Amino acid sequence: MKALNKSTHRRLKQLPQTPSVWEGDRRPLASGMMRSMDSSEDGGGPRDCILWVDGTQGAVRAMDVVTTDIGHEAVARTLLRAIEYPHNPCQPARPKKIVVKDREIQFFLRGVLQELGITIDYVPELPLIDEIFRGFEEIRGSRPPQLPESYEQSLVEVSQQLWEDAPWDVLEEHQIIAIELNQWDVGTLYVSIMGMLGMEYGILLYRSLDSLKQFRQKVLADRSFEEMEEAFLQQDCLFLNYEASPEYLAEAQAEGFDLEDIDLEELEAEEVYPSFGNLHPLEGLRPVLHEEEALVALAALQALHRFFEDYEEQFEEAEISTRLERRYRLAVSEGGKSKRVAATVSYQPELANELLDMVDTLASPSEDGLPLSMVVPPLQSLRDDLIPDDSFLSLGAVPWEVVELLRVDVKHHQAGKGAKKADELPVILIQTTRPKAHTVIQSIQKAGGLQGIGFNPGENPLERESYDLGILKTKDGDLHLFGEFEENDPVHVAAKRKWDQRCKKTKGYCGLVIAMGLTGMSRGNPQLKDMMALFEVQALSSQDLGIGKLQLMPQMY
Repeated sequence: MKALNKSTHRRLKQLPQTPSVWEGDRRPLASGMMRSMDSSEDGGGPRDCILWVDGTQGAVRAMDVVTTDIGHEAVARTLLRAIEYPHNPCQPARPKKIVVKDREIQFFLRGVLQELGITIDYVPELPLIDEIFRGFEEIRGSRPPQLPESYEQSLVEVSQQLWEDAPWDVLEEHQIIAIELNQWDVGTLYVSIMGMLGMEYGILLYRSLDSLKQFRQKVLADRSFEEMEEAFLQQDCLFLNYEASPEYLAEAQAEGFDLEDIDLEELEAEEVYPSFGNLHPLEGLRPVLHEEEALVALAALQALHRFFEDYEEQFEEAEISTRLERRYRLAVSEGGKSKRVAATVSYQPELANELLDMVDTLASPSEDGLPLSMVVPPLQSLRDDLIPDDSFLSLGAVPWEVVELLRVDVKHHQAGKGAKKADELPVILIQTTRPKAHTVIQSIQKAGGLQGIGFNPGENPLERESYDLGILKTKDGDLHLFGEFEENDPVHVAAKRKWDQRCKKTKGYCGLVIAMGLTGMSRGNPQLKDMMALFEVQALSSQDLGIGKLQLMPQMY
């Protein structure tokens, strides 16, 4: 039996004892009730609420929200806080009597509170606590649901379809899609896709082009946090955001996974939870859609999904320079009656260019320091800005069966001229986060593609160190550092030996694989679904590179 420390026991005995009768109980919280209570608890999983109420004063002395797997010690901890540090206006004191409706709690507290002069009794009902929980339910019941019941299922379904479309893989926030409805007091909605930077995934449906442009101008300007917050609340739009579902969070937490490391892009549609809402300069942020707003959002998102289905190949191009437009007939339910409405969806490259020009005009350039870089005497530099610093890098090989799958499944594939000449293809694997991987792929494509992969000697004369430098050569002639390996590192020596042997078997045929998932569960071991690009190229010798030994020296910019 757990007991109080003697010092705690003496401290409690010194507090005045009042003739009050306190009620105490521990009850499960109904789904959604957490938002009705002042609690710092977040995350997934069921919760219990512990309450201690002074029956004489009719006041809550202490309250806690805990996970359901915590034992009766939590009830005792909340009680001790009710005694020593109660909520205002209550004063520290011991009660004369405590009543509970749980026999286990009664027996547990009798052992804990021995010799404190407090009677602990069992009663079948706790009227004050019952009344408090009824109040919680009324508050919860008075809140409008996030989505009207008649549109909830349809909106969730179309949000899952758009998640699988992954429009943020191909569109940046300035690449706007217009949806002309001319229904429900809405003319044209301007859609901005969030997610290419991998920070927040969602879809903004601006009610006017002016609102969109004004927000972008304010974001690009150098503003304080308070000004940015005000700019955010000045938007006039409906929104759909994505977050990990409560069920997935509970499971991940139970497995000891760090919730901050969750990459939404790696989750399946059923593991992602859609969150809808409204932003307006006079209303601010409202995480609720009412009937007409839900109807507008449903029609717009359905049209957007169909548009992405129709133009999937065009959107996967590096740059979209032509106007895309399609008209759709949508079936929606309004007031319980089925109705067909027309929607014209269009991508306008001229608008995208106009918004992109704002970046060049308003964004402040960053200032670089004086980096050290490997330089090719006398003029040409070996660039080190292509591969992110925190990437996972390995020299390995992929079986040809997997290569065939990659050729079909990856979004970005550069075919080579080689043929199957061995059991496996030697590859350089670079794993980073999804947005950084996308940036690497775009940079290679803008350079015309990848020409080859090679290794070249390098040295730091100041430290008298020698290196084996991994180099990617793009088709525009630029050289990019992807790895810097100590010449005498036994791990690299073995990996490089295997690389050379494999390239010899394939007659110099190799590949570069770019994968996402650096911060997820597949870190260091990306799966097929994580691989975003395969570049099939020739292996280059140091003689092919023709740059000689490189030296590390300061480079002025």
